Amino acid sequence: MTFQVWGWRREDAPQVLAWVPGAEGGRAGVPMRRSLATKDPTAVERANLLNMAKLSIKGLIESALSFGRTLDSDYPPLQQFFVVMEHCLKHGLKVRKSFLSYNKTIWGPLELVEKLYPEAEEIGASVRDLPGLKTPLGRARAWLRLALMQKKMADYLRCLIIQRDLLSEFYEYHALMMEEEGAVIVGLLVGLNVIDANLCVKGEDLDSQVGVIDFSMYLKNEEDIGNKERNVQIAAILDQKNYVEELNRQLNSTVSSLHSRVDSLEKSNTKLIEELAIAKNNIIKLQEENHQLRSENKLILMKAQQHLEVTKVDVETELQTYKHSRQGLDEMYNEARRQLRDESQLRQDVENELAVQVSMKHEIELAMKLLEKDIHEKQDTLIGLRQQLEEVKAINIEMYQKLQGSEDGLKEKNEIIARLEEKTNKITAAMRQLEQRLQQAEKAQMEAEDEDEKYLQECLSKSDSLQKQISQKEKQLVQLETDLKIEKEWRQTLQEDLQKEKDALSHLRNETQQIISLKKEFLNLQDENQQLKKIYHEQEQALQELGNKLSESKLKIEDIKEANKALQGLVWLKDKEATHCKLCEKEFSLSKRKHHCRNCGEIFCNACSDNELPLPSSPKPVRVCDSCHALLIQRCSSNLP
Repeated sequence: MTFQVWGWRREDAPQVLAWVPGAEGGRAGVPMRRSLATKDPTAVERANLLNMAKLSIKGLIESALSFGRTLDSDYPPLQQFFVVMEHCLKHGLKVRKSFLSYNKTIWGPLELVEKLYPEAEEIGASVRDLPGLKTPLGRARAWLRLALMQKKMADYLRCLIIQRDLLSEFYEYHALMMEEEGAVIVGLLVGLNVIDANLCVKGEDLDSQVGVIDFSMYLKNEEDIGNKERNVQIAAILDQKNYVEELNRQLNSTVSSLHSRVDSLEKSNTKLIEELAIAKNNIIKLQEENHQLRSENKLILMKAQQHLEVTKVDVETELQTYKHSRQGLDEMYNEARRQLRDESQLRQDVENELAVQVSMKHEIELAMKLLEKDIHEKQDTLIGLRQQLEEVKAINIEMYQKLQGSEDGLKEKNEIIARLEEKTNKITAAMRQLEQRLQQAEKAQMEAEDEDEKYLQECLSKSDSLQKQISQKEKQLVQLETDLKIEKEWRQTLQEDLQKEKDALSHLRNETQQIISLKKEFLNLQDENQQLKKIYHEQEQALQELGNKLSESKLKIEDIKEANKALQGLVWLKDKEATHCKLCEKEFSLSKRKHHCRNCGEIFCNACSDNELPLPSSPKPVRVCDSCHALLIQRCSSNLP
């Protein structure tokens, strides 16, 4: 007898009969349709699934214990258990829209377990690495099998049920996993930790399995009713066994934790015993030191009283002498005050003179720097002028050589001109002779006129060419004369620059002589200033010595008064009276120990009394609190000269 349950939608809620074992009248399997018909259909679905989960888990545990060995994947009660768990996880799932179709799978919420329970990461990784799984439903079925083999299905689902905010993304508000029935199922799953399962996930076709609940396994015949008491006893024994095993596990864990606590307590006890021994030794030492300090305190009080009596007598005598000497001191003070006024006036005058001298010194230093810069610049200009003079000399030598060459050319040209003039003179003489001959032979030589005219033309052309050459030579002479004039002017400008530089050098020499004389005067003023400073320092030292003597006498009186007050107010505080540090006000404990200040007697922590100083009661350095340390150092620094 089988009933197929394909889905658990709210719209088409199936009317599944809940067979409750051990109902009234001793009958198994009393239908409860009338009582559930009036309820919410989702509540009916949750109740049916809860009853089926109870039946499957109970049947699996009973059959596994009677089977007596590890369960395989072919074991029918185990297969039915996985089908029932799949239906429980599918109840109230939200439909996820995808690109192609609507998706409704339990793999989504099971993936959340990895984030909530870090040990579940191994299951998730191994499920993803399985080669035969292609659908999310197959991965979810493999995950359930691996969780059962690890015996941690109840732990994983408990972590998932606690986080209802995350589950609301996958389940409706009325789903089994969101209500109390889910918590009940998770509590029932704890009993499965007794079962050992060895399931082969790789070979199974988990994607195409059909989830059908076989109710025939849970329906009982009339023959089984007679064995009810025996089954009840066996179930009670099994429940007791499971309970005892769980208790044993819990007790083992508590025993191990108690062993670790005992070890830690023993270690801490040994440490505390050692600290107590150290504290007792310290207390004994402190008591001895306390007795010594009390005896020393008594001696110091006796000495202080004697010293006070002596000091009282000395103070009275000193007061009388002070009254007698006060008049003389007042006169000395008035004279010293007058001298101070005179010396302050002299000091102001000297300071004014010093300020003037310092300003003069700064001005002289600036002038010296400027003069040095001018001297360096002029030296640079002199070097440049010397180079320019050398260049000018080279140019003059070249020009002189050119002049000599031009003079030689002029001489040659003059000779050529003289020759030409001689030739012209000769030509003119010849012309004259020819004219005379022409005049004489005009009549006789009419036939030779053509020849004479030709000769005359040739002579004229020669004379024109000679005149052109003469004009060119004259132009060259004019250019040479202009070059000579430019060179003469350049020489004159160079001579003028040399004279100016000579004048500047003479002026600089005069200024350097003046600066040397100013330096001598400045050194004399510095010597006088130093002498005045020596006189001023000597007078200040004399006044300081007088003030120091007066301050020493006052400090001695104040020290005596403070020592008397300190000796009168010293109280050695008991350890029981102090529970907190006086400075930082932190509570004392085993880690924060108590420490006495040897000066004031109060109790402080180690951080507020981590100082050591020698006291009048003990020449060796002893522990002192921060405030006493600061006060004693200030007193020592004020007593120093």
